[in-house]
Amino acid sequence: MIPAQFDYERPASLAEACQALAEDDEAKVLAGGQSLLPLLRLRLAYPTKLVDVGRLDELKGVHDRGDHVFIGAMATHDEVLRSPAVASGCPLVAMATAHVADPAIRHRGTFGGSLAHADPAGDLPAVVLALDGVLVARSAQGEREIPAADFFVDYLESSLAQGEILAGVRIPKPGEGWGFHYEKFHRTAQAWAIVGVAAAVRRSNGAITEARIGLTNMGATPLRAHATEAALRGVELGDAVRQACEQAADGTSPPSDLHAQPDYRRHLARVLTHRAVRTAAGSP
Repeated sequence: MIPAQFDYERPASLAEACQALAEDDEAKVLAGGQSLLPLLRLRLAYPTKLVDVGRLDELKGVHDRGDHVFIGAMATHDEVLRSPAVASGCPLVAMATAHVADPAIRHRGTFGGSLAHADPAGDLPAVVLALDGVLVARSAQGEREIPAADFFVDYLESSLAQGEILAGVRIPKPGEGWGFHYEKFHRTAQAWAIVGVAAAVRRSNGAITEARIGLTNMGATPLRAHATEAALRGVELGDAVRQACEQAADGTSPPSDLHAQPDYRRHLARVLTHRAVRTAAGSP
């Protein structure tokens, strides 16, 4: 299909981009375009204006800033995947990014675009949620920090206000003793996750002292498996871990579609959480 008519603007600075968005309630940001362009072609989105931020250096790059890694919103998935700062400072991000679509899309799609799109089936939102990331938004009024827990509001809806642009994401470095793993169940290598699980696990003296678990495609937004996180505290590897992971789907509302029914997704969440936690904890 052919998209509906829209205006196109390519600002020279982030300030100009924010102003362009503030002037038009129906304007949308164009970054890598890998999520937005299909919506335009299918006429599932009807923006009156596209604000192209693809050439704004202010939004690019991956930076090691001591206690956290800052990923610019315009950093491509490929750039994130190849970044030494990400590999050493937040390896779970690298693990999940390797599962995003295929190499062609990873070279065009952007880290910030994937988060701002707020698709609960996307690989990265659940990871940023599990790692307690902080999303940084810019507008004509200045800068605003949004915890990942407050950023994802509903299906394809974020808490970005009109006139705000996602500038980047701060991912705290977890420190010593943590292990990570991302499990994804999908139909083909390029497909969205039917269910995905991002796990960060810290062990001390053989027992799990803390776990952070993000769930992909188990509701209208990415979710934390809080019941399993609580049940894993103080647990040693073995049957107790499996029992804790049986609570992974508690409180979720998984969708029903052509690929899977809610009960099947709940089953996958329990199985994949067990696999992810065991692997992150270093158990074969």
